[in-house]
Amino acid sequence: MTASLTTTPTGLPMNKAYQNPVLPIVAGASQPMEVIKVSANSRSTAVAGAIAGVIRDHGHAEVQAIGASAVNQAIKAIAIANGYLDMDEIQIVCIPSFTEVAIDGQERTAVRISVIKR
Repeated sequence: MTASLTTTPTGLPMNKAYQNPVLPIVAGASQPMEVIKVSANSRSTAVAGAIAGVIRDHGHAEVQAIGASAVNQAIKAIAIANGYLDMDEIQIVCIPSFTEVAIDGQERTAVRISVIKR
């Protein structure tokens, strides 16, 4: 499947097939990547370690959460990952967006956060 690209108000390309910002080419993210899914019961330190590892390896990560408690855990994990990455002098930026996901045949709105190495 080929996807057409337009730009978002921030100037990042928008992939219409996935309805979320495509990470800059310099981050090596020309293809959609595996998403780190966060639930309300996720341990924020474990998620932070996963985010930090993916950022170190690939320069970017995608985090997705459904529901207020899950979004809270995701944001805490990103803040903790920022601390882990700071030790390696890596700075990150977050770009939040909404996406629709199908769960048990029903459409749900999820928060998707693109975490990019600055």
